[in-house]
Parts: sequence; C-alpha cells; structure tokens
Amino acid sequence: MNIVKVYEQFPTNDDCIAHIEKVRWGDIPKCPYCNSDNSTPMPKEKRHHCNNCNTSYKVTVGTIFHHTHLPPQKWFLAIAIILDAKKGISARQLGRDLNVNKDTAWRMAMKIRQAMTQYAQRELLTGIVEADETYIGGKLRRGNTKKGGGHKRGRGTKKTPVVGVASRKGKVKAKSFKNKSLNKRNLNALVRRHVDVKNATLYTDEYKGYIEIKRFMPHATVDHTKWYVDGNVHTNTIESFWALLKRGVVGQYHKVSDRYLPKYIDEFSYRWNHREHDDLFGLTLKRAVR
Repeated sequence: MNIVKVYEQFPTNDDCIAHIEKVRWGDIPKCPYCNSDNSTPMPKEKRHHCNNCNTSYKVTVGTIFHHTHLPPQKWFLAIAIILDAKKGISARQLGRDLNVNKDTAWRMAMKIRQAMTQYAQRELLTGIVEADETYIGGKLRRGNTKKGGGHKRGRGTKKTPVVGVASRKGKVKAKSFKNKSLNKRNLNALVRRHVDVKNATLYTDEYKGYIEIKRFMPHATVDHTKWYVDGNVHTNTIESFWALLKRGVVGQYHKVSDRYLPKYIDEFSYRWNHREHDDLFGLTLKRAVR
C-alpha cells in the first residue's frame, strides 16, 4: 500500500483508529490491563472504560502507537513509506515527507522497526541454503587517519561483521556480531538456530569458520578466488541481500551505530522476506498492535 492508497482508504484519523481497533480486537474491545471484554465505549474521548478494573484505555495502549501525540494517519503514512523504500529511507527524508522534525521521524521509524523484528520469524530454512558474512561500517573521520588506523578490506577489517543465511528464492536471517566473536563456534550455532539441518544443504565460501558444518549437515563450498559459481554451488542470493543492506547504509543512513544496527538488519530482512506478500501494510499493522 502506497501513500495514495492510505489517503484513499483512511481519509481521516477516526478511520485510522477504527481500523486499528478492528485489527487488534475485531468486534469486541478488550482491556489491555486485565483482558476483560466488559467495557463501555467513550466516543467523544476515543476511549473505552473497563467495567472490570475501572480503567479507561485507548486501542493504542501496548502498541507502537502508545504515548504518541502524532495523528494515527501520519503513522499509517510512515509505515507505507518505509515499506515502499526498498533501500530504506533516512530520518530527515521521512521527516520532510511527514512534515515532522528529524528526531520525531527517527523515533517513528525505530518504533515501526519493532514490528519488523526477526524474533517473530521462527521457521527454519530448508532446501538449498546459502551462508555468508559481510562487514558494515564507513571510513574514519578526517583527522583520525593514523598509520594503520584505516579500515582494511575483507576479514581483517575493524568494521562490524554481519552473518546471514538465505534459502534460494526464500527467506533470509541475519545477525550482527562483535568482531572478535565471529568464530566457528558462533557460526555453527547461528546455522543450527536458523536452518533445518536435516532437510537442507548449505553452500558457503571457503572461510575456515564454516569448516565444521559438514559434521552435522550437507555442506559444499565455492572458491571465490577462482570463480563465483560452480554449477549449482554459489552464494549469489545472500550477496544480493548484502547489496541492498549496504546500499541502504551507505546511501540513506550514511552511518549506523552498533547499538541500532540489529534493528536496521531486521528492517531489511523483513522487507526481503515478505517481498511477495499481498498485503504487507496489513501484516505490519497486525504485528504493530499485537
């Protein structure tokens, strides 16, 4: 759903509130504090009064819209804009689109990313699965370019490592690591956590961290010093995902701290995993309120 359809389907804030209530409760409101369905509507205040715990509440309690002073229509527009931005959108651009300041836009985007978290995506990857790692980070600031202080390329870099597994024409799971924690033990644990090892074949490059994977599942490698595709063995799927993630960081966000990098990874993984979903806006709204 793009912003034009948002305006057409939800022309007023009351329409947005009514839709959120329908998505969260259906036909019967439930108190978010005691889960009772014995409540009385308060139409003027756009609230409900719980006759069980004697508390008034809005439908936004406990959702990403809780404690916000922004109209719900702007939240709907923000969700649509972020979902349509294949390579992400900066807080400044989102702020210009919504006519809010950049700090408000950044907070809105981070709240929406909560609905995109990978924790809710528990299914294991099957079939042909590719694994690879990339490194996120930028050049050092001017004046900090001491001898030996620049970023090296490849696995000798000081950038933040991100490891991902992706099934062919399917979903991707990715996670950031501290640089020194990228070892075979953690790589094996990540594969076991996200891949059905009894019903999958893993393809990787020849990084030594993957060497023990063949002990618990089928594993084949491609030597990137010679070629990038060896028959059906390649890592082009996961590398396509890395291309989107890096273009978003470099072209839109410019710099992402280690603290918030997992949320940006979740955002790109979520769009990738649901790229063929018929109603991604509706799915995201359900995750935002439930």
